[in-house]
This record gives sequence, structure tokens and C-alpha cells, in this order.
Amino acid sequence: MNRIIEDITPERIENDRRVMELLARSFPNVGAASSEIINLEAILNLPKGTEHFVADIHGESDAFRHILKNASGNIKRKVSELFGTALSNDDIRQLCTLIYYPERKLEYIHAALDQNGEALRDFYTITLHRLVRVCRSVSSKYTRSKVRKALPTEFAYIIEELLHESSGDDKKQPYYNRIIETIISTDRADAFIAALCNVIQRLSIDRLHILGDIFDRGPGAHEIIDTLIDYGKFALQWGNHDALWMGAAAGNEACIATVLRISLRYANLTTLEDGYGINLLPLATFAMETYGQDPCDAFMPRLDPDDKRNAEFSEKSVRLMVRMHKAITMLLFKLEAALYDRHPEWGIDDRKLLHRINPAKGTVTIDGREYEMNDTLFPTVDPEAPYRLTPEEEELIAKLRHSFLVSDKLAAHIHCLLSHGAMFGVYNSNLLFHASVPLNADGSLRTVRVAGKDVKGRELMRRVETVMREAFNNDTPEELRDYSRDYYWYLWCGP
Repeated sequence: MNRIIEDITPERIENDRRVMELLARSFPNVGAASSEIINLEAILNLPKGTEHFVADIHGESDAFRHILKNASGNIKRKVSELFGTALSNDDIRQLCTLIYYPERKLEYIHAALDQNGEALRDFYTITLHRLVRVCRSVSSKYTRSKVRKALPTEFAYIIEELLHESSGDDKKQPYYNRIIETIISTDRADAFIAALCNVIQRLSIDRLHILGDIFDRGPGAHEIIDTLIDYGKFALQWGNHDALWMGAAAGNEACIATVLRISLRYANLTTLEDGYGINLLPLATFAMETYGQDPCDAFMPRLDPDDKRNAEFSEKSVRLMVRMHKAITMLLFKLEAALYDRHPEWGIDDRKLLHRINPAKGTVTIDGREYEMNDTLFPTVDPEAPYRLTPEEEELIAKLRHSFLVSDKLAAHIHCLLSHGAMFGVYNSNLLFHASVPLNADGSLRTVRVAGKDVKGRELMRRVETVMREAFNNDTPEELRDYSRDYYWYLWCGP
């Protein structure tokens, strides 16, 4: 009892008063507060909504959209549960395909049935009944209010009526059937089916979790983020590839060069050029002027022979890419060396390689071992000052940095990552993060120094996240902002 009295301090009383004042704005009387309590208690007793976890998307926008449409198989499982004894496997597959891609599937149906009006009407009637049943099932975990918010404005009232009126109720059977018949007779069946399928897709996932690495390799990272912005209900944990692009958007020159290097390595310039409007002409010009007579065979892009997108590359375009790839890679060696010189506390200056090259022998020494090199033509490297940028390189990186900084689309997408993302998240008692947490050999949390502070575990994650955000805050002191911008490189390749 004495302990309880001791805890009632003036500060606690003042804090409680402020909380109560804020609550009173939304719930001004006992009736309003009681109604909200009843509502929340009821919601807590609903079944858990489906949480969907996706990681390492790496720019594969088509695959990402597909797993959103099918909820990673959750929709097919639901359809099989509802119709497993009534429909064949092929019928179940056809219904699922319609739910995933309604517009495309309806085009196919019209091509097959448009000459037979009665067959088309039968298809509409049967399909609408089945879709309503699926929609009723996937919406059963939610309150009516939440379901209502997920409905398209045009058909919200009709869908809500169908969801909450049972076709098995004899008294309401004519009412229910008449809704379906009128949808068909007014030529709104296609639009209604598409709307209903999209509602099923949205309600099949209560919350979407992206566990890092949206960017790099595939061509559609920008399309993935556009999809997420439209989707709305998602949370994001940043991955190292996301941090790399965030660093590039903040103006970190080594991050910019690495983004370009990876894009060229995978022959993926779509995200850069079409997605974010990055001007690659200065790099292409520099590459041809510097390496025009160099075959650059060691810098061939990784082209998947089974990927139809690679068929569009001509031999000339591939040759340009390999020269651009070599040009940006050699520039990167110099840019990252400057970071290591500025931050010896990182302890990764062993990544500096240019001064370890023996031009006469065509070898490089790493960790005391000499390796023969696959490429020995380095016209931009001065053996006396191997990490010094040439005037042409200084002009090139300035142009590339400017292009990244003025991209409105890139800035908007990075803002999306910052507003929806974090280093870690805790949902339903699950800890979500990308990659790893530093540990000692005995499994205990390892202490790491970040921006002058020794932190570990949860505090390490929070400290890193704070540093990342400071690179984009206008009120961050310039010296700290410079450090935060540099730190993105450590997040990319630090131990």
C-alpha cells in the first residue's frame, strides 16, 4: 500500500490528467466511453486477421503483384475449403484465376461465350454466387465497419447487402436473387465481378509485412513501391539493399556508384531510367571515351538466358553496358576509399585495393596472398595516387549525384520507406527484422559503437534507425547529417 502511495507523484498525476483530457475530446461522456470499450472488447475477440510476410523481393514486381493477388496461396486454400466437395480441381483453379486476374479472365470468358448469351448469363449467375460466398468467408474475421472501408464506392451498398443476407434464407431468397439478376441485366456483371475479386484480394490479407530488400536485380522496384502506396496496409523493415538506395537518395556518392554498378551487373536500367529518371548519358559518354577500345570482358552483365526481357539487348547495347560497368566500378573503388579515410573507426579500410595492385605483374595482394587479375587496364588510376579522382571522374560523380538528388519520384519513394519503415517491428509478439542481430560467441547481444555511443540489441536497432533518419531531416546539424549520410555505406558493407 505504501508503495502504491509513493508511486502517486505530482508528475504522474499531471501526466494522467493530460491523457484524460485528450481522451475526453473523443469520448466526452460515459455513454461514448462505454460504447468504445464495448467495441474494442468485441474486436479483441474476433479471429486474428491473416498477416502476410514477404522478404527479398529484389525488384521482381510481377512476382510481387502475383503473391499479393493470391495472398501466397491463402485464397486458393479458402476456395478449396468452401467448394472442395462441390467443385472439381479444375473448377477451383478457374475460380481462383478469376479472383487473381478478373479483367484478363473475363476477356477470355467473353471470347469463348459471347456467341451464346444464355451460357454467359449462366456463368455470371453461378460465378457471382460463388464470389459472394468467398467474399463472405474472407470478411468474417473483420467488423462490418472495417469491411465497409474496403469496399469500392460504386458497389459498396450492393456488396454489403449480399455479404450480410444469406441466400439460404427463404424469406430473403427473392431479394437476394433479384440483386444478382439486376447486376447481370444492367450489364454491370463484369465490373461487379472485378470489384468483388479485388475486395477478396484485399480482405484475404489483414496486414502486409515487407521484411526488407525491395531494391536491386529485378527491373520493377519503383513499381513495387507504387503498389505498396496504393495498397496502404503495410509495414516495412529496411534491408541492406533498401539502405543502399536510401543512402544514394541522401547523396552518398559510394552508394550512388554501387546502385549503378549493381544495376549494370544485372543489365537492369529500367528502375533507374524509367522509374526515377536518372540521367545515365554522362556515365555512358565517360565510359565510351575512357574504355572505348577496351573489351571489358570481366564486366559482362549477368544475363539469365531464360529471362525473355534479356532478348531485347543487342550486342552493341551489351558492350556499352560492360564499359559503363567498368567505369563506375573503378570510380567506386576511389569513392569508398575516401569514406574509409574519413571513418577509420569503421575498421574496414582493408577493402582498399587499388594501392595493392602490381601493374607490372598484373596481380593484386589481398591478406598477404597474391592473385592474378582478370583485367589490368586502368587508365584512370595513377599508381602514385591511386585513389585520386581524375577531373573527368569528379565531373561525372557530381552529375550523377545531382540526378539522384533532383528525382522527385525517388524522393517520394524514400519518404514512403521512412514513413512506413523501421529497423525492426514487433507485431503480435513477433520480432521482425532483416538479416541479423550482432551477437557474441556465447550468443549474448554484442555491443557496437554507433555515432559515438555503445549500444546493443534493441537500443542498437533504435540508434541505427535514428542515424538513418537524420540524413533526411532538414533540422539535423550539418556535421551530423554528413555522418548519417556516410553511415549508409557502413550499413551496406560493414561487418
